[in-house]
Amino acid sequence: MATTEGCLVASTNRGSRALLKCGVSSRVVADGMTRGPVVRFPNMSRASEAMTWLRNPQNFELLKASFDSTSRYARLSKLHVRIAGRHLFIRFIAQTGDAMGMNMLSKGTEISLNFVKQHFPDMEILSLSGNFCADKKPAAVNWIEGRGKSVVAEAIVPADVVESVLKTSVQALVDVNITKNLIGSAVAGSIGGFNAHAANIVTAIFIATGQDPAQNVGSSNCITLMEPWGEDGNDLYISCSMPSIEIGTVGGGTTLSPQSACLDMLGVKGSNDENPGENACTLARIVCGTVLAGELSLMSALAAGHLVRSHLRHNRSSVNVTKTNCSEGS
Repeated sequence: MATTEGCLVASTNRGSRALLKCGVSSRVVADGMTRGPVVRFPNMSRASEAMTWLRNPQNFELLKASFDSTSRYARLSKLHVRIAGRHLFIRFIAQTGDAMGMNMLSKGTEISLNFVKQHFPDMEILSLSGNFCADKKPAAVNWIEGRGKSVVAEAIVPADVVESVLKTSVQALVDVNITKNLIGSAVAGSIGGFNAHAANIVTAIFIATGQDPAQNVGSSNCITLMEPWGEDGNDLYISCSMPSIEIGTVGGGTTLSPQSACLDMLGVKGSNDENPGENACTLARIVCGTVLAGELSLMSALAAGHLVRSHLRHNRSSVNVTKTNCSEGS
């Protein structure tokens, strides 16, 4: 994790320590990067005809063959088409191996649109990105339909660990989670923000592993759920569901030496030749699991009333980091 927030690493480490006692289960439930171009027709009738054509399964197979020919790894899986007047917004969804995949999607989408234009010569390609992707901006479509890797992680934390490591109770955690992360986020009109601070962990891992930090906007979509568990309800069930983690282990900043070293430490550096896409999926699961640890610790601090004290104690301005490091090295 790479962050300037003094308490973040310590807090996430505490959550991880609690989870070491019970373990975390995670799974990638969907995988598909998106690109959503916008095209225009002379009138809405022609736009409607094109939409019907695109939704035809046989035509999709032709389009898929065109799209897939542009890459060894990109595989078109589905299309979502929306009409607005005489405009069509087409959301291309494809698996992209171990790459985050935006370049693959752009290349495949461009070829596919040219193929569609052969059947609809009066179609005007306005923009390769029409914001139906949606990339680097809050959007309900990513929260509902997913983008990149859709991941779920869960854990059952024993009551004694909640008390000894997290310094709170199961009931207090459940109460604060419902009130803050569910009701509070609903009151705020949040899209995908039903969590305490998923963006903190996502961004810190993204910077450390060479991802695009700007994609924390969609990648941080997360709903954190907690409930009493066990016959007596003394243990804690916690889950984090993240439908749009935009992540990869090849390309972009992953080739930089420090970031490449971090990926290597996690065992997900580069492409997985035997199972293309496996490394990127594993990294997405690591992100979701770490978010769960961060959620567990921060929510515990809030439930116990320790938040301010912790931040003041670990604030970077309270310690001369440079002087401390020099002293330790001498």
